Amino acid sequence: MTEQPFPWRKTFILGFGFFGISIIWPLFNSFIPPMLADLGLAAAVTGFIMTWDNIINMFLQPWVGSRSDRTRSRLGRRKPWLILGAPLAAVFFILVPFVRQNFILIALTILGTNLGMALFRSPTIAYLGDLFQPAARSKANGVINLMGGLGGAVALFGGGMLYKIGVPVPFIFGAGILLIAIAIVVWQVKEPDLDDLPAAKEEREPGLWANVKQVATDQDRSGLFLLAAILSWFVGWNATEAFFTLYTRNILGLSVGTGAQMLTAFAATLIIFSIPSGFLATRIGRKPTIIAGLCGMVVGGIVASFVRHPTVLLVILAVMGGFWALVNINSLPMVYDLAGKRSIGSYTGLYYFSSSLAAIAGPILVGWLIDWTNYGAIWPFTAIFLALAILLMTQVRAKQPRQSE
Repeated sequence: MTEQPFPWRKTFILGFGFFGISIIWPLFNSFIPPMLADLGLAAAVTGFIMTWDNIINMFLQPWVGSRSDRTRSRLGRRKPWLILGAPLAAVFFILVPFVRQNFILIALTILGTNLGMALFRSPTIAYLGDLFQPAARSKANGVINLMGGLGGAVALFGGGMLYKIGVPVPFIFGAGILLIAIAIVVWQVKEPDLDDLPAAKEEREPGLWANVKQVATDQDRSGLFLLAAILSWFVGWNATEAFFTLYTRNILGLSVGTGAQMLTAFAATLIIFSIPSGFLATRIGRKPTIIAGLCGMVVGGIVASFVRHPTVLLVILAVMGGFWALVNINSLPMVYDLAGKRSIGSYTGLYYFSSSLAAIAGPILVGWLIDWTNYGAIWPFTAIFLALAILLMTQVRAKQPRQSE
């Protein structure tokens, strides 16, 4: 059988969804913690508040992913969720800086933003499983994450500049870009024909909790170890990401805007290595590619623990971004190797259940550690959890992706 050419155009169009999502989170993680700290909150409390969205995501995103598998509409399975969630997230995100001096109002706008994001994130990402054969998913995920990394770089560098003009400006900018990006996906992405999918009323189609039970009770524990590894590496990196601007302000003496711009180095190399990491995984396998990336991240976290010079730290962040691409690009395709066509949304939910739980645990745990020590604790904390992820990945038995299912 002749191998079909890779659908580059379709992949870049889908990448706009990731671009839009990735615009919001760097702005959220960079600028909201200083707002909360300026209200006089302890680091542990700030870390806890930064996890509220992930508490919602941990329960809502898996449910939405599973429900979108069963959604049947004139627009398809996923698009109704995009149309509902993106405008809701954009409106609340714009409101955040305008209410930042009131704890109750900023808490409500944070929750509103993340409720909207949770409604459309899993369905957007489930397109990776819907539109691409298993063997092509690492390459497709590389392209898509290139777009996501570009969104993150635009958010961090542009947002840092806009923040210096006025605190609300990057929030308005980010919300507008999100809406444009999601509109492109809704307009241009063609979902699989509903006639080619199982009937929505089919009772024997496995749902989210059936998939949880399947992974937990399977004699092959690879799925369980993989999800645990995902949990561990996201605990590590989310802890650093959530407190990085406070780290640069309190340890390096830099402004919040400059701290956000420094993370552009990480995002830039994530962009550069996104597509190569997909090709590398296609050649040597997803598991060894991920382990190599985790090893590089551990070394970067250890070295950063001893660095206090902004330029040197900038170089370390750039190197870590390249290694993070090896991890980030290939983890979701590994999860999809466990899923059939009917359960892509549910397995997307399992992936984000693990990452959301990590985003809850990471900032809270490192926040307590910071209160006992100082903001420099983020780096050894990150290195320890990334090292744990390596141990867990060694227990995963990788499955060879097939061209069709």
